[in-house]
Amino acid sequence: MENPAFLGLGGSPGCCCVPSTCPPVTGALSEVTMVGLYMFLLGLVLPQFLMAFAWRSSVSIRGILLPMRRMRALIALCPCVRSQSRPARSEDGGRVTGTVPAAVTTFVAVGTSLLKRLQDHEGDRVETYRELESVLWGDDGCLTSGVVNRLIAEALSDMRAAQGVTGDVKMAASDVLVALARSHFHFVMSELQSQLKAMRKVPDEIVLLTLGKMARRYALRCIPFAGMTLLALRAVLTQVGSGEVLHAVCSVLEQWSKGVNTYFCSWEQCPFPRKGVAQFCEAIYPVFRYVVANWLDCKEEEDKQAVLGAVAAMLGVLLHEEQHREHTWEQLLWLLQQYQEVRDTSRVTKSLSYVLDILEGVQTPIPQGTALAISTAVHRQLSDVTEETGLAQKAVLSRCIVLQARMRPEETGVFLRSQLSGGSEAGRVAALGLLGVLAHSDAPAAREKLPQVVEATRSLCSDPSAQVRRAVLEFSRELLSSGSQSCWPWDVVGHIFSEFSRTSGRLVAGGLFAWENPEDGAIRALCMDILGSLDVTLRGMTKLLWPRLLQYVVPAQYSGMLIPLSRCLRALVERRERAGCEEEEEEEEPGAVDSREQARLPAPQALLARLLVSSGALGKELFWPGVVGDPAVEMLVVAAAPYPSRERAVAALQLLQALRGRIHRGLGVAWATEIPLLLQYLEGRTESSLASAEWERRVLKFLRASLEPVEDKAWTVGLSQELSQRLGSSAAGSWEKLFLYKALGTVLAACQDLRHVQGQVLRFLQETNPVELSEAKGMISVVSHAAESHFYLLLGTLTMFSAAFTRGWALPGFHGLEERELKLRGGNNSQPQHSQLEEWLGELLGGARGNKELARVERQQRMGRTQTIRAALMRTYSGMALHAPKEQLLACVDKEIMGNILRLSRDKQRDLQLKLALVQSVTEVSCAIQAVGDCGSFELSLKQEATRTLLDWIKREPWDSLVYGVFQALEELSKLRPPLSRKENRNLLAVCCQSVLSHPSKERMKKGRKSVRAAVNMELLHRRGMEDLGHLIETLLEAEATSACFDDVVHVLKGWLTSAKAWERERALRVCTHVLGACKERCELVRGCPCKQLGSLVGLLGSLTGDCLATCRQRAWVCLGYLLQMHAKSMKVPQAGEIRCLCEELNSPDTETLVKTRTKITKAVCRCIPAAQAVDFLTAVLDSLLHVMPPRARVVWKWVFIFLVECRKEIVQEVRRFEGTAGPQGYGLRGERLFPCSDTVELWRSLGRSILGIRILRCLVEKLNRAGNHRLGTDSSTCKRHNRQTAVETLTITRAISEVVLALRSTEELRQLLPHLLPSLLRWASEMLGGERLLLLMSTWRELFLECHMHVEKPCRIFLSALELVLGKCMAQKWTQLLVNRGVWARLEDPLAHPGGVRLLSSVLLHAGLVSPCLVKNLLPWLDSCSVKLRVTATAFFAEISRGGQDGQGPPSFTYHTAFA
Repeated sequence: MENPAFLGLGGSPGCCCVPSTCPPVTGALSEVTMVGLYMFLLGLVLPQFLMAFAWRSSVSIRGILLPMRRMRALIALCPCVRSQSRPARSEDGGRVTGTVPAAVTTFVAVGTSLLKRLQDHEGDRVETYRELESVLWGDDGCLTSGVVNRLIAEALSDMRAAQGVTGDVKMAASDVLVALARSHFHFVMSELQSQLKAMRKVPDEIVLLTLGKMARRYALRCIPFAGMTLLALRAVLTQVGSGEVLHAVCSVLEQWSKGVNTYFCSWEQCPFPRKGVAQFCEAIYPVFRYVVANWLDCKEEEDKQAVLGAVAAMLGVLLHEEQHREHTWEQLLWLLQQYQEVRDTSRVTKSLSYVLDILEGVQTPIPQGTALAISTAVHRQLSDVTEETGLAQKAVLSRCIVLQARMRPEETGVFLRSQLSGGSEAGRVAALGLLGVLAHSDAPAAREKLPQVVEATRSLCSDPSAQVRRAVLEFSRELLSSGSQSCWPWDVVGHIFSEFSRTSGRLVAGGLFAWENPEDGAIRALCMDILGSLDVTLRGMTKLLWPRLLQYVVPAQYSGMLIPLSRCLRALVERRERAGCEEEEEEEEPGAVDSREQARLPAPQALLARLLVSSGALGKELFWPGVVGDPAVEMLVVAAAPYPSRERAVAALQLLQALRGRIHRGLGVAWATEIPLLLQYLEGRTESSLASAEWERRVLKFLRASLEPVEDKAWTVGLSQELSQRLGSSAAGSWEKLFLYKALGTVLAACQDLRHVQGQVLRFLQETNPVELSEAKGMISVVSHAAESHFYLLLGTLTMFSAAFTRGWALPGFHGLEERELKLRGGNNSQPQHSQLEEWLGELLGGARGNKELARVERQQRMGRTQTIRAALMRTYSGMALHAPKEQLLACVDKEIMGNILRLSRDKQRDLQLKLALVQSVTEVSCAIQAVGDCGSFELSLKQEATRTLLDWIKREPWDSLVYGVFQALEELSKLRPPLSRKENRNLLAVCCQSVLSHPSKERMKKGRKSVRAAVNMELLHRRGMEDLGHLIETLLEAEATSACFDDVVHVLKGWLTSAKAWERERALRVCTHVLGACKERCELVRGCPCKQLGSLVGLLGSLTGDCLATCRQRAWVCLGYLLQMHAKSMKVPQAGEIRCLCEELNSPDTETLVKTRTKITKAVCRCIPAAQAVDFLTAVLDSLLHVMPPRARVVWKWVFIFLVECRKEIVQEVRRFEGTAGPQGYGLRGERLFPCSDTVELWRSLGRSILGIRILRCLVEKLNRAGNHRLGTDSSTCKRHNRQTAVETLTITRAISEVVLALRSTEELRQLLPHLLPSLLRWASEMLGGERLLLLMSTWRELFLECHMHVEKPCRIFLSALELVLGKCMAQKWTQLLVNRGVWARLEDPLAHPGGVRLLSSVLLHAGLVSPCLVKNLLPWLDSCSVKLRVTATAFFAEISRGGQDGQGPPSFTYHTAFA
């Protein structure tokens, strides 16, 4: 009796109520007998007994439950016979808990614990129920009857609670009961049935939902209760209104009806006695009639959906009984009508599919009208554009049509074909989709109608609607994947390629800026997807596709399909090779159409060319115009532009390998090794990491290696002709055309027919339009690549062509070059025809002469064309040099190549194109010579001429038309021998720096440009020019064998680093940073030069650390860091690592750290300056004061101060030499304002204490004397402002003098300077008398070092204080005290007493012996001064001198007469 199939339905073996883990019952009453008896009583006797009492009102609920409980107790005891049990403790002290099997103690403990939490109301009840549910589903253990009873009671209590229990708790309790039914089905179902019939009223909603879950989960186990449940529901239908209760009742009806249908389909799996269909229909039909009569017209959407599901499920039961089918057809039409009534039609669709499934099972034919209604409704749903139908619902609708087609194939096919010929666009799309589903279905009757369907579908191929064409493609996919030969009469594959070409053609026709329609892009993607998903292993596919697919490889419009096309063709080739062609053909259908009858197969050269170009393009996505040409060349174009490029390259190479036998039999061996290497190179690389130029080189190398073993000249010539023809049909400027030029040159290089090679090259030279840059570039590619094997022949041909073009040249060496080529070829008889060559050149000359009466415009056009041809020929020469064999290049590069390039560049009017051509040609020829490697004693004799030509152009070029790349050409030239002289190198550096660094500022550039874009381009061009200039200097340093070049670099850059224009300093610093950075990394460049120039470089760069531009300051510090690291490397300083880390801190964003780092670098750099270079440093840093603005002077003096502090002991001897050679002008203190501040006070004092103190003081005195030489009058406001600035300057200098004198250690030297210092201070003290108002207008008190405690009402006091300090250093203390006692300083401040003060001062000076002839000489010009104050001062001074100082202080040591002696 035990049925294993029953185990998968959630029940237990043998009995639906006995736990599977309990041991079998032994003894007189066997398990089978007991189960049968129980099921008989429970399923047949007890339901009728209970239902009879349910209809009687006199019977109480206790009378109904009592027999149920007794039966439940009896059944619970049965499985426990002979089980080892132990008493279970009562958790609540109430109910008897029964026994617990020892094997499931843990399971029982967990379940009991969770139940106790529910009973004690601990924790979250929802969470507890969920845990309990998980335990019940996850374990096969068995709970005791007591625990089961309490659990059911607790769950039902929560489910029936009217208040205080949330819906989540009720739903969780319901789920626990469903899980508990897995092992105690009878216990749960009995309680639910009792709740269903309690007090003859509508039970709780949650109870009904639980019943529905039970039927859905345990369909077959619920069959004994089906009649009881339906009878109970029938009794309460009249009490059901709308809302949630209605939904719950409909859910019970739906799930139990579906359970009955499940029983009909698999009744043999059910262990219960079989019931007839009539019994179930008799129970369901009354309920069905009530629902149809009362609930079909409900208004709410949710009510409609619930009733719809219930009606459909009951229809499925009633369809099994013939007497009810007539009524079911009516309700089926009502079901279709619901598409118009409900908002969410997915429930209608699922119900319809359910009913159709039942109809197919009962094999009942659908009435014709009903079938048409179903087809119409389904088609309308699929074609309704107002509602968005999901993929899942579309699948269900399509299944409905498939089900109907199985029952009504003829009517379904007629209906769908009618929708193809008429109706809306959406209707045609929907019909095509349904036909595709039918084509792929397994219905024999539907597949028999496919030929008619295919014929009808062909009429839609030209439909203007993109959606319809897309649907046709989808139908083609289904047709091909079905493996049916119905598609053979219609070229489905051809239609796919036609659609791809159609959508691509519109984009190409629109040009470069064509806007792509998204629908066209989607169609192309669909075509590729269909082709990529073809299953060639299906029966008949090989016959259908091979070799028809080959004709779609070559045409350019199908290049985007190469990836899936390659996959299909490789699979076909592999299949044919594995099975054999003859055997494969025998397996095909006898009526199959051989595709060879329709295919136009490409030539072998076409396949090679197309696939080669496809494999050669990396990072190029192209759309190919539909050009009718030779298929061989079109195949070459595809191979170079994969889409996506990497995947397409792989596909093209793999297809080449598969078709190697079809292309040429001599390619197999070479491709067996070469193609795997190319594929290995692509493997693991992304498109961003692949260099397109390198990949292109590899593909061309592969082409050359492929052609070497081919001995058939005609085949190679044919390949070159195919490439030439394809060039004429390719789009101008497109990538594929440029690659075709290179491929053609490579094929010509492999061709052994010299006549053909020369003819092809000369034809390109003659027919190419050089005005079109792409054509000129292509011509250069052809000649250059062909020269790899025919260098002498093509060089001679190019030389003859150039000579004929310029008309005035001889033909140097042409015949000799030709003889060399023939000698290399071993006397090949395929010689070029001179007569044909001369004829072509004659035609060219005739066209070049033209008519002498051309208009001026035409002459200008011809002149422009002439220069364009010259430029193209120059580039051709340099291209040949790059591709020439190394062993043949050096013999011809000087005269035949570089000489011809320079001759072609000589034109009276050189345009930009000709200049660019010269620059490019010189660069490429220089690189070609360097690529030879060991050139021995080779020297390029035209190097100096080429350099002079480039420099002359640079000199004449305006700042806004600098030729890009000219510095690169000079750089490459400088690497060749012979080296330039030092004079030539310095001239080269000067010209290049002048052309780059003298550009106007960015603001002026922007003003001079017509557009912002032009200004940006110009700025970018100049920035690249500075970078190239840095590389050029680096190359010159590397090429020069001595240190003279570095001296020249410093000499040239020094003038720009000290420029008054900030932008010029910034550019020079950028170049300097590049050069020093390169020298730091490569110490061999300078050969120790930076150490010899360290002092002057530090002095020059140190002054720039205070530049007004932040970029200049930053770069100056970077340069100093480079110098410091270079010195550390050259001297092998142990602290080199610390110095490197210190320089890296210059990039710190922290301001405080940056300041500390710069100070450390300054000290370190100063310490690195050798003592022998101290004079160089001081000279450079002090000379910079001649060029700096006042703010930078402070930084300059700070560098001097730090240097003197750090190196004062080491530089004593050098500074003495500096004192003897440096004059007063050498300190850079002339003419510029100094702005002392609190930071520079210590600087002046340090200078006074140093050995340079007296020299500094002398310069300050001279500066003070010059300060007023250009003083203006006082009439205008300008003059007043000038005089005010002069006053501020003199006061600043005077304060600096005071600080130096205060720190000066040598009194004797100060006494010697007194004749110059005293007149300067006394002069300005006299000039400033009465100048209080002038100083009140000033706002630069801090600049004068005037502290708060000083009195500043009288400006002359500053000068008198300085004079007092100077005299205090030069005189004895008694004379100083005498000046104070007589009130000399107070008298000198008073304008009225000033002459008397001068007389007293003169008297003291005379007695102190400080009046010298030099002092008198300096004061004499005051007597004739235009300043009244100076004349009065001079008169008072000389009056006292003439008296001899007779003031009672003793005989003077100096008389008036001796003063003028």
